[in-house]
Amino acid sequence: MNTEVLLNLQELGMLVLIIAIVVAVVARRLRLPYTIGLVLIGAGMTFLNLSDFHVTPELILFVLVPPLLYEAAYHLQLEDLRKNIVPILTWAIPGVIITTLLVGWGVARTIGISVPAAIVFGALMAATDPVAVVALFKSQGVPKRLRVLLEGESLFNDGTAIVVFGVALAIAKTGDFNLQAGIVDFFRIAGGGLLVGLIVGLLSTTVLARVNEHLVETTITFISAYGAFMAGESLHVSGVLAVVTAGLIVGNFGHKHMSPTTRIAVISFWEFVSFLANSFVFLLIGLEVNVLVLLENWRPILLAIGAVLVVRAMVIYTSSLFLRTIPRAWQHIMVWGGLRGAISLALALSLPLSLGAERSQIQAMTFGVVLFTILIQGFSMSPVLRKLGVVKNVEDRTEFEFRRAQAVASRASLDRAKEMYQQGLISHISWEIISKVLEERSSRLSAQSADWLELHPELAFEELDDTWREMLRVQRNTSLQLLTNDVISEETYQRITTQIDTALAKEQIAWQKISDIESDIKNTN
Repeated sequence: MNTEVLLNLQELGMLVLIIAIVVAVVARRLRLPYTIGLVLIGAGMTFLNLSDFHVTPELILFVLVPPLLYEAAYHLQLEDLRKNIVPILTWAIPGVIITTLLVGWGVARTIGISVPAAIVFGALMAATDPVAVVALFKSQGVPKRLRVLLEGESLFNDGTAIVVFGVALAIAKTGDFNLQAGIVDFFRIAGGGLLVGLIVGLLSTTVLARVNEHLVETTITFISAYGAFMAGESLHVSGVLAVVTAGLIVGNFGHKHMSPTTRIAVISFWEFVSFLANSFVFLLIGLEVNVLVLLENWRPILLAIGAVLVVRAMVIYTSSLFLRTIPRAWQHIMVWGGLRGAISLALALSLPLSLGAERSQIQAMTFGVVLFTILIQGFSMSPVLRKLGVVKNVEDRTEFEFRRAQAVASRASLDRAKEMYQQGLISHISWEIISKVLEERSSRLSAQSADWLELHPELAFEELDDTWREMLRVQRNTSLQLLTNDVISEETYQRITTQIDTALAKEQIAWQKISDIESDIKNTN
């Protein structure tokens, strides 16, 4: 890099961190996703010409993406994933292929670029990146299942979209298309990535079970993240899917072997790394956007945005006809929450020069769509959530969650103290003293949570709703076990599950009306 450049790489890194801190503080006070602020700041910095540093696909894919994927997968519970695996895989595999083909067909017809190049652009747009939306979901108390659906889709469709992009790019460069070879490559690359991630995750979990040092264990998780990605890429399979799989394995199984101190250390470490990676990704997205180029290509960018939005709506609404347990309001959120980000940007930057003038056209459309989804869709998500009634009374819910968490944590500490006493780890005198303190505190906190629910009955209804839905899922799983054990027939199973799915499809149960509850009970018995 030229030594006369005002900012070298180290200085740029420090500048990014300082900007990230300031933007995060301001965004928190304004209740906005800080990632949107970073994109705006980055776009503004392009006019200052402070650096000749350019974003490379390697920087995004090999350095910044692995920790983001790993951190998200680490916190995703396999049980939640299992419950929602059908819609997630529906959107992540056939949804990606359909998006690639329909978006490609749309831009080929309206913009006039060649069909192979248009299909490449469609593959670029198939990878969703809802980082800003998920962060907003967590802060506003959006239902957990909706967060799992959006984040689970993103984790898996990133990997499948990259695989489809590779196949589409090969077709664009050679002009040859072999359906059988393409299908084989898809399953080889995707399946290989899953297998590599599984092996790395299991090895990491095995080591974690034999180590009891929080710094070493934190380092093991770090190695498993980048190790899975590097192993996948070196074996020419999906490094993205390898990272996701490794994160799921370590987060669900390796986590159990960690001491409380280690768990806190690991979670804090990955929250920090995720914050750094997010800050760099979104600021670099803003830096890479050339506003003048976007203005020159405003027409194809608008057409591309329209194609992406229409196809996203088609995929979500059409698939939801078969996925009846997803409320209509949630479908709207899934459509509007399909942001594009780091993966799309990295793949666009990696396009070969052999594509000629179409390369610049595709990159301009990609930057335009990414900017639109982050700034317009991301910025408007909060009012959309309120308009659709997905979140209500954020402050009240946050206070209730705080009180309930305190009560649950206090009860857990009492149970742990009792276990230690029964194992002879603490004396009878210590147990008598500490049990009285913890019991009094637990009772007081539980009473405070109950008092808050009495003041805000809508929160109690939401809690009842979530609990009732979980009970319905238990009934569904039990019915499946009965079918598997030949206790009931296939016809009986279909009849029972249809009734349960109908009850689950209700957006909200009217708990104020006992008749509605009795009706649901009758329908599911």
